[in-house]
Amino acid sequence: MGFLGFLIVGLICGTLAKAILKDRAVGGWLASLIIGVIGAFVGGWLGGLLLDAELGSFFDIKTWLLALAGSIVVLFIYTAITGKRATRR
Repeated sequence: MGFLGFLIVGLICGTLAKAILKDRAVGGWLASLIIGVIGAFVGGWLGGLLLDAELGSFFDIKTWLLALAGSIVVLFIYTAITGKRATRR
């Protein structure tokens, strides 16, 4: 998967992670992108370590699931460390 594909996967998975963990959602689209890209790295690393599954091509469902799981982990850890949470409006 190329760099642009990795950014697209990161943006989408970061946004989905923020939607799943609504009370922990911080920042805008740039935060989603950063969380998603770091989450894709973390998901790929954890997938290789624990499940013997690596990130594949852009259209591989395994890639998307690992990136989403990694994004959720990264968002959870980020809010646990910083204590920042979404404000209720």
